[in-house]
Amino acid sequence: MLKYTVKKYCSEGSKVNQIIVASLMVMPVLSYGTAVGWLSPMGPRLMSEDTPAAEPVHPDVISWMASIVYLVGTPSVFLFAFIVDNFGRKKALMLTSFSMALCWALKLYSTETWALITARAIVGFGVSGCYVVTPLYIKEISEDAIRGTLGSLVVLSQNLGNLVVYIMGEYLCYHATLWICLAIPLVHILIFMAMPETPSFLLKSGKVEEARDTLAWLRCRQNTDAMVEDELQRLLLELETKSTGKFFSALKTIVTDRSTFRAFRITLTITIARELCGCLAVLHFASLIFSQAAGGWVLTANQQAAVLGVVQLIGSCTASSLVERTGRKVLLGTTCLVSGLSLGALGAWFWVGSGTAAWLPVSALCLCIYCDAAGLQPVPFVVMTEMFSFQLRGTVTSLVIAFACALVSVELRVFQPIAASVGLYVVFFIFSGVCLVSTVYIACCVPETKMRTIEEIYAELAGKKTEDCEASVTRL
Repeated sequence: MLKYTVKKYCSEGSKVNQIIVASLMVMPVLSYGTAVGWLSPMGPRLMSEDTPAAEPVHPDVISWMASIVYLVGTPSVFLFAFIVDNFGRKKALMLTSFSMALCWALKLYSTETWALITARAIVGFGVSGCYVVTPLYIKEISEDAIRGTLGSLVVLSQNLGNLVVYIMGEYLCYHATLWICLAIPLVHILIFMAMPETPSFLLKSGKVEEARDTLAWLRCRQNTDAMVEDELQRLLLELETKSTGKFFSALKTIVTDRSTFRAFRITLTITIARELCGCLAVLHFASLIFSQAAGGWVLTANQQAAVLGVVQLIGSCTASSLVERTGRKVLLGTTCLVSGLSLGALGAWFWVGSGTAAWLPVSALCLCIYCDAAGLQPVPFVVMTEMFSFQLRGTVTSLVIAFACALVSVELRVFQPIAASVGLYVVFFIFSGVCLVSTVYIACCVPETKMRTIEEIYAELAGKKTEDCEASVTRL
């Protein structure tokens, strides 16, 4: 009923319905963003003498609370891949919100160690759902002209969640923060019931007329419009000419087809660069980092983390406009390079000592987080959806996100112990090195995908130039 009501207020050919659906669709990502940021203000509070738990929480428990999210997220990616392919994008997204609601409810129920770690483990289902479903959903509802902008809403929502929970963690009590965080997924479940399934999945399910109606509503056109019919035929052709879409069949195609495997390898590499740039570790342990770099600042560690959240949000807003203007490759490479340089400067500051230039750690972290939000986080998701057909997107997304979750779970588990034993400067030098090497790879090997068909991208990947440059980067 909502979809037909909204249409009356849309001009012919308007993009407003796509924006409405995308904005509601990323609410689970907003909830996941609050879960990521929650540990920064609440971790130190749980470890303090003023803890809401029965006794101060041990630092090892906090490390497990950070890493178990992605440890659980690794296998649950494949669960969501199965759900998204067999039951639809919409149901998978609502299940994501349900898991996030369960996480917050469990934290409200108990502050015992088992409850805190179990609640964080449930967030693993949330991260899998967010990053398996939302890139597919946006790809399949949006027009080419705004796909990059709508795709950047995913990271924008996560960053908004980080900022919101940083602010709440500074000014609200422990339980009030949890109640507000719980409200976000519950509201999404209620509202998103009125939203449509994607046209591509409806066609896959044999619901051609429903797919036509949904496509017409998304494009704010009559279902008899010639443009709607043309797009519907293109989707049908894509569905019929590609492989069956089953996981193992799709996996075989990825491995055996040379251009497809090269596209997968590129997607996996830029995902590794995104996860090992260190920004996720910074967001989880922002208060800890700022507490060690607090000399000369009047703001508390949590307030400085909130400043970081503001910068991150600004970066996400920048991404929405830059991703369509500069192209994917330029934006990704530039933000990766600047992140590497800023993390190197931060590592040098911790190495030399905190006695001078108290402004440097906050400035370097802000620059790094800005670049992460403006390019490193959103662009790989956009590239991933643009380099693979409908039949392969689910499988590729599952494999890439599962690998990313496994990588991040290790990163977050060892971050605090390594920082405590050898110093933060070692960790930041490693992050910097990953970014700088990745910049060279992006410049040499990653194709531009903006406004290009899959056939055009694969034609470039099939060229000898790409193969040669990958070999040269590997030798670095």
